[in-house]
Amino acid sequence: MNTEHHNSAAPTSEVEITGFHDSETGTVSYIVVDPSTKRAAIIDPVLNYDPISGRTSTTSADQLLEVVRSRGLSVEWILETHVHADHITAAAYLRPLTGAKVAIGAEVTIVQKTFGLLFNTLPSVKPQGGDFDQSFRDGDTFSIGKLTGRVMHTPGHTPACVAYLIGDAVFVGDCIFMPDYGTARCDFPGGDAATLFRSVQKILALPDSTRIFVGHDYGPGGRPIAWETSVKAEKESNIHVGGGTPLEKFVEMRTARDKTLSLPNLILPSVQVNIRAGRLPEPEANGTAYLKMPLNAV
Repeated sequence: MNTEHHNSAAPTSEVEITGFHDSETGTVSYIVVDPSTKRAAIIDPVLNYDPISGRTSTTSADQLLEVVRSRGLSVEWILETHVHADHITAAAYLRPLTGAKVAIGAEVTIVQKTFGLLFNTLPSVKPQGGDFDQSFRDGDTFSIGKLTGRVMHTPGHTPACVAYLIGDAVFVGDCIFMPDYGTARCDFPGGDAATLFRSVQKILALPDSTRIFVGHDYGPGGRPIAWETSVKAEKESNIHVGGGTPLEKFVEMRTARDKTLSLPNLILPSVQVNIRAGRLPEPEANGTAYLKMPLNAV
């Protein structure tokens, strides 16, 4: 498992951002810092999982902790942009080690019901999103030290997707990617291409100078991994929505493209854990915990 990270701070920015790329899943996790107070938030942390052996490890999350500890940061929030289908969240591992609150969009209850029924695990999911410490609605605000964050509901990929606007930076999860990779798929339960288009337009309505930090990157065409772009760059050159692409053309493209995509490798193990904020199943009588694999159901 390889990871890489670097810091990002615009010359006039009040926000310090460090991004971490997990090469196995393409996920980018972030540490967002108010430098004046050393208060911080972690966004979309990864718990490493080997589907062949069924073993988890904390290599990626420990890399975040190393930076937190070396810089003397106090983590106030672990922010999830959505219920991920391509990696298991490390929120449950990091929460007791940092004392942070775990937050997600309030519509997580829709995703919990859908996948709780699929895996027949609804009794293990706490009611009303209770596995999370905070369920955010569109327009809600929160603090990281002296910084104020604002929540933007950005459904379309999933019903519960949110973006976090913090200072001059917005963390968009899977809603939109680097300009040469486009936008998120919309064929998961509750996904919808027209809804995603409208969510993207909300992001692109932010000031042109707003920095966009994406939730994944795969280095298309062999280019170096990247995760920071801007509203201006996306409006001009995003291959799916740039240049004023109309709604109808986007929906036609997105729908056709989604029909060609296979399911993410880790969707079945990931979703059943992530609807519980990363809480792993309890060990059974023999001392071993088990994930479920539904047969002929997806």
